[in-house]
Amino acid sequence: MIRRKISAIIACYKDEQAIPIMATRLAATFEKIGCDYETIFVNDGSPDDTQRVLEELTKTDPHIKGITHSRNFGSQAAFTSGMKRATGDACVLLDGDLQDPPELIEEFHKKWVEGYDVVYGIRTKREMPLLWELAYKGFYRLFQKISYIRVPVDAGDFSLIDRKVMNVLVTLPERDRFMRGLRAWAGFKQTGVPYVRPERMFGRSTNNLLSNFRWAKKGLFSFSYIPLEFISMAALVVALLAVTAAILQIISRILDPSVPQGVSTIIVVCLFLGSIQLFSLAFIAEYLAKIFEEVKQRPHFIVAKVLNFDEPNTNSAENSP
Repeated sequence: MIRRKISAIIACYKDEQAIPIMATRLAATFEKIGCDYETIFVNDGSPDDTQRVLEELTKTDPHIKGITHSRNFGSQAAFTSGMKRATGDACVLLDGDLQDPPELIEEFHKKWVEGYDVVYGIRTKREMPLLWELAYKGFYRLFQKISYIRVPVDAGDFSLIDRKVMNVLVTLPERDRFMRGLRAWAGFKQTGVPYVRPERMFGRSTNNLLSNFRWAKKGLFSFSYIPLEFISMAALVVALLAVTAAILQIISRILDPSVPQGVSTIIVVCLFLGSIQLFSLAFIAEYLAKIFEEVKQRPHFIVAKVLNFDEPNTNSAENSP
């Protein structure tokens, strides 16, 4: 039986303490599975000692490889960077903070052997404050309702992706990437594996209310046209209200010409229409910003250095093919 190879791709940002533990746990997991493997750590412009840790690890373990970006391009760019250099028959995407348990890869592998092309982790519970957990669950369910593709609820980036799906993902030209949405868009045979997502083992999370809001917008405006449809619906509702108000005004004047004409009503109507217009402009601006980002054709990321790869260490700005 041919031993298939898995490439673990880890997006690292402020994870210097977690990286050695991640490497050890991944090695133990792959040895248990009995497959060939490589571990690719992507240093996405981390300001801590991540680079030094990676250089030390790559000197002692040939399975470990490193990619260093010139600055922070985001986790989605880091995953794309790793996939472009991965040599495995499948890849596994993980965050570098150990919230994605490497041991779950064994379950992913079983599903892959059964014939699934994509196996993603389903976060049945998150070890975090209840309010945040409810907010996450609410977003994923709302996102599934309004998205034009079916994106699994409570599924993050943690997943095993077969080579044929990986090849599709790395060739997609868009810059503003939402990997879990693109993964669902690609199709193929997919399934999920439930797990409890633990808290970050070291340091503090880089996620906050503002970053989560931006993340939600990324998904919403990448995979839904509902905001644009909202503008059409709002225009229709306002038109109906205007016609109704005009009819009522005419009737009231006919029945009682002495009925006073309220200035407050005019103010309320103007404020209402103004808010609808501002919301509409905001939605259009979001889509225009995404279009502007795409047409600039800037690279997805810039590689400053690679470790343990059979290629020269030269800076490179990289796009999808």
